[in-house]
Amino acid sequence: MERLPRDVVLDILSRLPVTTLAQSKSVCRSWQSIIQGSVLVDKHLSRMSELENDPCIIFQSPPPLLDHYYFVDFAAYSERDKRLKSFWVSTMHGKLVASSNGLLCFCSSSAIHICNPLTRDSVQLPKLSSDPAELGILGFGFSPTTKEYKVLDIIYQRQRLSSDSHLAPFQSKVQIFTLGDSQWRSLGMAPYQFIARQSQVTASGRLHWISQPGEDLMKDRIISFDLTAEQFQAVPLVDHVTLNRRFFELVTLRGHLCVAASNASCGLDIWVMKEYNVKESWVKEFIIGGYLPKELRSTNGRIPFFKPDFRVVCSFKDGKILLKLWRKELILYDPVHEKFEDPMFEGALQWHEMVVHVGSLVSI
Repeated sequence: MERLPRDVVLDILSRLPVTTLAQSKSVCRSWQSIIQGSVLVDKHLSRMSELENDPCIIFQSPPPLLDHYYFVDFAAYSERDKRLKSFWVSTMHGKLVASSNGLLCFCSSSAIHICNPLTRDSVQLPKLSSDPAELGILGFGFSPTTKEYKVLDIIYQRQRLSSDSHLAPFQSKVQIFTLGDSQWRSLGMAPYQFIARQSQVTASGRLHWISQPGEDLMKDRIISFDLTAEQFQAVPLVDHVTLNRRFFELVTLRGHLCVAASNASCGLDIWVMKEYNVKESWVKEFIIGGYLPKELRSTNGRIPFFKPDFRVVCSFKDGKILLKLWRKELILYDPVHEKFEDPMFEGALQWHEMVVHVGSLVSI
């Protein structure tokens, strides 16, 4: 290895699974220097983020063991060898919020932590001033333009009763923290209200949420937050989704912003935005029809419908789609053969939270 040109060595190492690289740091000092160097870290992250690579998934154990995690690296294992590996991170029993470029964001009642589970690097963010009556939504992502990691905190505070004894609308305030800074910055008031359930996805350097519906349920919208410009914007949504929607969920598949929406035939449509922020580029790419397993459907009178906790998790390079059932079970869907499969994970699989993750050696 020492006789090879440095660029060849870097290219070889950048193709290895991140878990192998982490273990290889202990081989010798020269390897440790190369593996921890910013050139290889950036090159490896770029390669692992390419669309032809399968992701890693991290599972957080249920209470009281919130500091215990499992992960499965689909890029490192063969189709018949998906072993769950465990690891431990001290995050003050925080809830797993999001993943970005190998870094994880955790939030507890007392603190917000950012850590890299492979390098064990961890940092606790400055405390936020909050009130017990406030409800918050937390976002975490990376700006590819400024190369900065940012945490977004959106707080809704219910106002007092109005003169007609009705609760006034929520008021929201927005704060942002850039990793490496010493304090939070205020961005003023948010013009939108977001659904509190997990709906955050990241695409094109922006965080996305589903907006809170008003009196007219057809007014649900996708709202983005540009991590570079630090501004909110409504994303154009294909009309058919809002017209036929019983529920819809956001997801990122192969780098594209997608909407998984129930359709009029009691099936599931997955719409893909091929060109970001272009309404005409929405394409219905997958249709999961009426042959769904009974676990994926419920019955309300004569009309079957999808349970609201049903989620599309991610897709793989072989075209299969990983789905999360309402009972926190996982199932693979093969759109080519229109059939469902058991993921066949080796090891215990009970979790409190889960995120799609791209492992990296990024240092905090």
